[in-house]
This record gives sequence, structure tokens and C-alpha cells, in this order.
Amino acid sequence: MSTTQSERLRGLLEPLIAARDLDLEEIEVTPAGKRRVLRIVVDSDEGVQLDECAALSREASQALDDSDVMGGAPYTLEVTSPGADRPLTELRHYRRAVGRLIKAQLHEGGELVARITAVDDSGLDLEVPGVKGRKPTARRVSFDEIAKARVELEFNRKSDKRDAQHDEKIDENKEEA
Repeated sequence: MSTTQSERLRGLLEPLIAARDLDLEEIEVTPAGKRRVLRIVVDSDEGVQLDECAALSREASQALDDSDVMGGAPYTLEVTSPGADRPLTELRHYRRAVGRLIKAQLHEGGELVARITAVDDSGLDLEVPGVKGRKPTARRVSFDEIAKARVELEFNRKSDKRDAQHDEKIDENKEEA
């Protein structure tokens, strides 16, 4: 996608997305046979519900129809949320992953699998699981040390007090809003 088209799409769609208190994560135009696929990826601190994607899709479709940003060639519009395995690249991604297990590749080499316990502007506080019955250890990692990271899916995670406290904080924040 040309920079000009990307900028025009972003300029057209960002206000619609922001009006719904969502973050625009990605805009992608890819060829698909004789058509193209315009994929808009959105997210928020609370996640994105299917109904919200559908409503945004209708609004975006109308805005795109009223403009010439996609040209005359046919395209398919997709509005979606990021997948669970998407890379953590922005501060907001890490904040949304507090309490989750991540796998990080470090610039110095090596891999780190740990649970995010806190995030600030300079880095992460992590809990590294203990091995062979040992207790977990705390570790601080700055964003500069991380080459890439993503959330690790956990299918059989046992809930603990920290999860309950994290859920209570989320509930308190929702009540304050």
C-alpha cells in the first residue's frame, strides 16, 4: 500500500475509530485475486466486542464509499481485533497484558518467559516462574532490552489472588469512568 493511500486511509478512519474510544492498531490493504482486502485492526483496554466491530464496519464502509481513497477497484472490508498472538510493540499493549505470561526475545540474546506484574514508561516488572519446585523470582526489564515479545496463551492457568486483585482494579476503573 502506498504511503499516500495509507495516510489517506488513516486520516479518514482514525476519527471514526477514536469516536468509539478504540485504538487503531493497523490498516492493511492486500491483494486477493481480482479484489483487495482492507483490514482494519482496532483494540481498547477493555477489548473489542463483535457488535462494536460490526458497527464500526458499517461506519467505515459508508465513509469509504463517500470518498475516493480506495479508488475504483473492488475490495472487501474487514474490521477486527488483534489476535492473541500479536506482537507487543506499544506501551499500551504491555499495559493490557498485565497479569499475562509473555515470551520475550532479548537484544542481548536469550529468551525470557515471565508474567507481567507491572508496567511503567521505562519497562516491565516480571515474575519469572520457578523451576523444579523453586519459588518464582522478580525481575525488572527495560523496554530497551526487549527485541520482541508476545503473550503466551495459557489454557490451564490456575487463578490466584493476584488475578482477583487485578480483576477488582479493572472493575473499580470501570465504575470510576
